[in-house]
Amino acid sequence: MKVIAVLTLPGVERSVWYARRFLRDSVVPELLAAEDERVDDMELVVDEFASNGIRHTASGRDGKMTIALLADRTVLRIEVTDEGAGGERPALTDAPDDESGRGLHIVAALAERWGHRPDGDRTTVWAEFPR
Repeated sequence: MKVIAVLTLPGVERSVWYARRFLRDSVVPELLAAEDERVDDMELVVDEFASNGIRHTASGRDGKMTIALLADRTVLRIEVTDEGAGGERPALTDAPDDESGRGLHIVAALAERWGHRPDGDRTTVWAEFPR
């Protein structure tokens, strides 16, 4: 996969808006048309990943997070790397109708595939969309 763009942001709430803007600016118009529904889906996914990183990891406690967009001939991939949550990793909740914990169910519904990988103490969550 080829790296299209990478941005590191502070782990603060306002960075979520910048993550969404970065994603849109990185895929439109070079990879997708502005009106392509995948752009909105990808923005929602990066919003969820960035928000979770700020809310649940060391990124949100004076840390940072990195957003990356990668692509090959068939796939667009979003990656968000946070500074870790003491070894805990993202997981779908058992009750997607609860007040919180629904975000990763939305990610699973929108993305073709998603997952995470450890990077030392840090965690990278990723989602793929057809190109």
